[in-house]
Amino acid sequence: MKRLIFTAIICAAATAVFAQSTDTAKIKSDTIRTRRGTTIRFGSGEDASYIRINKHGDTVETTHHHSKAPGFSFGVTLARLDLGFTTIMDHGSFTLSPQNQFLSYRQAKTSNVGFDVLQFGYRFNSNFKLYLSAGFDWTNIRLRDNITILEHQPVLTYRVDDITYSKNRFSSSYLRIPLSFDFRTNDDARGNHFHFVFGPEGGFLLNGRVKQISDENGKQKFNDSYHFTTFRYGPFVRIGYGAWGIYAKYYMNDMFENSPAQDGLHNFAFGIMLGF
Repeated sequence: MKRLIFTAIICAAATAVFAQSTDTAKIKSDTIRTRRGTTIRFGSGEDASYIRINKHGDTVETTHHHSKAPGFSFGVTLARLDLGFTTIMDHGSFTLSPQNQFLSYRQAKTSNVGFDVLQFGYRFNSNFKLYLSAGFDWTNIRLRDNITILEHQPVLTYRVDDITYSKNRFSSSYLRIPLSFDFRTNDDARGNHFHFVFGPEGGFLLNGRVKQISDENGKQKFNDSYHFTTFRYGPFVRIGYGAWGIYAKYYMNDMFENSPAQDGLHNFAFGIMLGF
């Protein structure tokens, strides 16, 4: 997981640098003389920046205007890298009910990680874009108690172990498919803008896993569905400036299925993100 996150961050940074270099290479400049001074124009058409210089050589005004033509887009991407926390809600409460106390977790080490790798969208104008994307999403619950969630059980079942685990992680991985309504402001003088993104997200279960580390047994991994819900859905929101932002998402259906004691458990995640 750590290697995957590190690789994603490196790829995102490389993509941003490449995009910036490409845009810089395409800039065309044109100097227009006026009676009051000089206007230097970078770019052409509606995608242009203007710097006005008075007759004394002082810069008196800088204006940046950026516009993109409407149209469809499709391709491989590496965007919306989420790094945040996960909170389990029990019937709307942040306190687990008695039958779910075995899922007691360490909040600071219970994380949500995800990113998108495919995107198909349509840009209506410079300020609004609609796109459907696909990517991966992990929920990693760091359990407090020395227990083992058991595999291949008719309901979510655990046993209490006479072992002290230095790590006891209960996790799920999903294929996520968000539909995003992306509103953005006009570019400022630095060429950046604010994003306001919201929409529904669906997810298909890929795998569940228990990972444990102890002195007695070393490192152990067990894979199963663990009754994580096969398909989850809920709303999300993303707000940010430039490449960085914050996000929050709430899944409206239960975290687990075919396990009646866990009915009413929901997943809420929030954190920071990189790459709109």
